[in-house]
Amino acid sequence: MRKLSCLAIFILIAFSSFAQGSNASAVEMADTLRSNGKIYTVVAVCLTILFGLFIYLFTLERRLAKWEKNNAQ
Repeated sequence: MRKLSCLAIFILIAFSSFAQGSNASAVEMADTLRSNGKIYTVVAVCLTILFGLFIYLFTLERRLAKWEKNNAQ
């Protein structure tokens, strides 16, 4: 039963990915942003958010390691 449900999920995922291939509005949006020069703003915001998340995870890992070290003693 488990294998059958996994197979059904994979088939549904495959069908949804095929359905997204014919969407032309997303390409038009990207072309518009690129032609107006706003795509760089979008990329800059995405990179800022990504770097912020990495910095947060790095500092959180350091705090957890320090906390684990203090509790192990």
